[in-house]
Amino acid sequence: MIPARSSKADKAKGAKNFEQVLDKELDGELKFSRHAQERLKSRSIQLNESDLGRLQDAVSKARGKGAHDSLVLMDKLALVVSVKNNTVVTVVDGQSLKENVFTNIDSAVIV
Repeated sequence: MIPARSSKADKAKGAKNFEQVLDKELDGELKFSRHAQERLKSRSIQLNESDLGRLQDAVSKARGKGAHDSLVLMDKLALVVSVKNNTVVTVVDGQSLKENVFTNIDSAVIV
């Protein structure tokens, strides 16, 4: 039996399904790098479930705009997030924000 040829519609449908699965995986739980975890601990910064939800929403918005590495300003914190990897790279508290320069970011989200 000869296999049926894939139509453009079938290919588009398959691509959309892949895109949906990828988006679902990328929108999964935010991870914290070892460096970010050390910063949180050394500066006694605690993020509650609400904070994590707001941060995840900010990352999702950045992803929706095509961002790769984003600075998220939330309350008195600055978080550098690898949107592509869904990972918080570093955390800076309000006292350490003065005269700080953030490099290698392509976007900023203010929460």
